[in-house]
Amino acid sequence: MTTKPSNSWTDIRDIIHARILNKTYAAGDRLPRDQDLALTLGCARSTVQRAMQDLSDRGLIERRRKAGTRIPENPVTRATLEIPMIRKEVEQKGVTHGYQLISAKMLETPRSVMALLGLPAPITAMHVQALHLADQQPYLFEDRWINTQTVPEATSIDFTRENANEWLLRHKPYNKCDMRFYAINASISEADLLQTSPGTALFVMERSTWIDQNPITTVKTIAAPGYQLKTGS
Repeated sequence: MTTKPSNSWTDIRDIIHARILNKTYAAGDRLPRDQDLALTLGCARSTVQRAMQDLSDRGLIERRRKAGTRIPENPVTRATLEIPMIRKEVEQKGVTHGYQLISAKMLETPRSVMALLGLPAPITAMHVQALHLADQQPYLFEDRWINTQTVPEATSIDFTRENANEWLLRHKPYNKCDMRFYAINASISEADLLQTSPGTALFVMERSTWIDQNPITTVKTIAAPGYQLKTGS
């Protein structure tokens, strides 16, 4: 059986990456030959080779001349960033996590959100804003859009009881993620939420996830002063 043809090497890369994530290709496994993958995935051999090169550059596969392509038993050690479950992140600091829902409503996506999710036209999506606390002090402000075409269940979730960050991580797996990190100066409203002064430098994490080509969510989290980000390997 063949897969629907793809014209982009990034599509092929994402298909192979998804198979690594779901253990279709497990540690130590030898992958099919490039020409065999090209046949089953409906693309040129050069497209598979470009996808494989990207996966190799990221340490997800090993490519050796005449030995083929394998999933490494011991992947190259690299610093990685995982999507944090905010409640656990707070509790690991030895303090109590708190959560306050600010708003949750269905709205038309603005152009900035369309661009982040790669949407060709506006859609109606769930817009959730919430504040996470650490020992009753502001920790992270979460400004999130959930694509209810991909995640229709979100419309029935009571986000006063369950925070969107935790619910999505538990119930909606992804196989593609884009992240951006930057600093902003606190606006009056942001300063009020995070109990700081307007103009204070704040750390921002912006993240979007997809399942295959279907956008799941995009979220901007703004951290209170003193926040530290850790990487794992």
